[in-house]
Amino acid sequence: MTAASLPEDSPGRWRSPIDLHRYDRSPALAGAEQRAIRELGQRNLRRQRYHDPDAPQWADIVRLTRPLHDINASFDVRRTEYGRRVMNDAAAVVLLRCADVGRAYWDWDSEEWLRFLGHHHRAFQEQVPDWTAGSVRPTLCGYAYHLERFTGFHRLGHFDRLSLACRVFGRRLVESEIGRVRTVLTDWGYQYGQDHDKNVPSVLSQLFLLNRSPHSSDLTTAFFDRVRREDLLTDESTKVLYAVQRAVAALGFCDPPLVNSGSDVVSHDGVPRVWAQWVERWYATATMTHRARLHNRAALLKTGRWIAAHQPEAADPAVWTRQTCAAWIAAVDRMKIGDYVVHTSSFQERLGQPLQATSKAGLIRTVRVFFRDIQDWQWLRLGFDPLRALSVPRTINALVGPNPRVIADDIWAKLLWAGLNLESADLPRGKAGPIYPLELVRAVTLTWLFAGQRSNEIARLRLGCIRWQHDGSPVAGDSERILARDAVCLLDVPAHKTGTAFTKPVDPLLGQAINAWEALRPQQPKRTDQRTGEQVDFLFAYRARAVSSGYINSSIIPMLCRKAGIPAADVRGSITSHRARSTIASQLYNAKEPMTVFEPQAWLGHRSPESTQHYAKISPNTLTKAYEDAGYFARNVRTIEVLVDRDAVTSGAAAAGEPWQHYDLGHGYCTYTFFEQCQHRMACARCDFYSPKDSTRAQLLEAKGNLQRMAVSIPLTEDEQAALTDGQTAIDELLGRLADTPTPAGPTPRQITAPSTAQLLPIVGVRQGKATQA
Repeated sequence: MTAASLPEDSPGRWRSPIDLHRYDRSPALAGAEQRAIRELGQRNLRRQRYHDPDAPQWADIVRLTRPLHDINASFDVRRTEYGRRVMNDAAAVVLLRCADVGRAYWDWDSEEWLRFLGHHHRAFQEQVPDWTAGSVRPTLCGYAYHLERFTGFHRLGHFDRLSLACRVFGRRLVESEIGRVRTVLTDWGYQYGQDHDKNVPSVLSQLFLLNRSPHSSDLTTAFFDRVRREDLLTDESTKVLYAVQRAVAALGFCDPPLVNSGSDVVSHDGVPRVWAQWVERWYATATMTHRARLHNRAALLKTGRWIAAHQPEAADPAVWTRQTCAAWIAAVDRMKIGDYVVHTSSFQERLGQPLQATSKAGLIRTVRVFFRDIQDWQWLRLGFDPLRALSVPRTINALVGPNPRVIADDIWAKLLWAGLNLESADLPRGKAGPIYPLELVRAVTLTWLFAGQRSNEIARLRLGCIRWQHDGSPVAGDSERILARDAVCLLDVPAHKTGTAFTKPVDPLLGQAINAWEALRPQQPKRTDQRTGEQVDFLFAYRARAVSSGYINSSIIPMLCRKAGIPAADVRGSITSHRARSTIASQLYNAKEPMTVFEPQAWLGHRSPESTQHYAKISPNTLTKAYEDAGYFARNVRTIEVLVDRDAVTSGAAAAGEPWQHYDLGHGYCTYTFFEQCQHRMACARCDFYSPKDSTRAQLLEAKGNLQRMAVSIPLTEDEQAALTDGQTAIDELLGRLADTPTPAGPTPRQITAPSTAQLLPIVGVRQGKATQA
């Protein structure tokens, strides 16, 4: 039997001073009683001294006044003149209400008391005389609590629940019990004056009233579960209930609250019953992580809604065929955001947009795993192979893969500056000030900026994860001594997505920040690591709760962007926690003395170098330098000088056939107009278009002053590139292959007396822009 159902006379329970069995609780209001209330009237009911207390009217209603006077006497309030008047006013209001409805208050149920008290103070004032003071309503709540065991305080709106609890149970006892719980919360980091702390007395007072006991030792696990199940607290109070239950659990009176206790409750709206039963059976049997099971169950229920809309005959998995699988995959390929879901509030801006490839692949993969499991577990014998019938199509699979997005160096530098210069004014704030201390926020921020870890790994770091070493030996002492001795800072990373726990070196600035937080961190209760099942002390825990893995995305990154004056998104998308991991890995890979691919693999904790290759991207600067060093453009294109004889052009000699364009080959000139198309340009035979430089013609050409020098880029073939780079052997081979190829003049080199030696075309150098005037 739980505390919530124990009778009030059980040992250890609070006993009400009002024994209802001593009173006449007849529900009907006698005619004499109703007549007496009318005759006494409002003035006498409020102030009994104005009327003879021995008048017969008082005797007629003694069975109604006596319980109210006894309750007033049991209240722990100051017995001032004002206090007595308030209680007399409250009794008068109840008696007048009895006369109005024609029934004694013994016949009022919880709903009638609720209508009388009103859902809020204004609704109450509309039902009672104008002379009632604001303090009358709490007194009436006390009457309802004793006379009818009324507990619907969560439906009364705002009123002073602490005052009511003190009246009913006694101020000293209530404040003592609240102090016990508050001491535990203060030790965990709750501070007086903040939102959580201000609501603790009110929440505890209501819990005491609901449990009909002011003792925190009577707040059992079953009682907390009932409060949540029946929604017996206001919306703002539910946020504090978690902290209160953890404090009561620390005192040894109940179990700690479950994390995300409501996450297992999902909507089956629109899902065929038989399909939902199979899904829940699979959900209860699957051995994947709790988060993965939740995600897969949601996808399977989404599949169930598609079945109800388009394949109602396939509601039972036993009747699925390859055709059903094909129809499902086709539907997924055309599916849009918001299709076949119940709640769309979280993605209103994207509603109606096509699903991304990763989402499509995830939906298909979930159904494939579902059918594979129920077949492997021998629940059903299917008529198809799930691995083949529900494989992801190539068109979708080709778009799926790791896509780490590196943050640009200038943006990352600003984020680093913002993180290293955090101040109290920069912190995310609630209504009562910063949510977390500056030291905790700085430690989380620098861990994100320097550790290169996933957000859930940062949230799961353990107390004492920083170790210092010098020359391979552990170092103890403060941070200044550690840095002075050039110690190495090591970070212990817990078991993670792709491997077991490991240790990595990090910047000493990160170690200093974590050590500073550990020095101020209040003692916290151990929590369960959902990945390993261990009871551990999380490093980033405050107020008995671990910092959420989404805290970096929701608070840290927006804070840094505001301080750095940069947008929260760049050309590659929103700045998220995981992008820091790729950015740091890429910077290590492109450093002046870069790491090999295996060293970032060990530092990131990857199981294979293939995963690291997705993160360690070659930076544009490194790629540009490597591209220039490779000389791709220079290898394929050479620039040579062209001399244009302007005299031949202006005199008309060029039109008559005289050469006017001369390509400087180094060892001579070529006057062939289409030189760039000539196959002999790297090994010119002495055709009619060729003028050796030692000839008189060449000397006269060089002596002319009216020449315009221009630069022309000539694309080279592979043979010509070899002739330029591989020397005489290559040019001899080129000459041999061109021996029977006609020159621009007509004859082949075999028909022309070739020079005894061939000279290579010198590399004049790549020039850009227009040539200068000679």
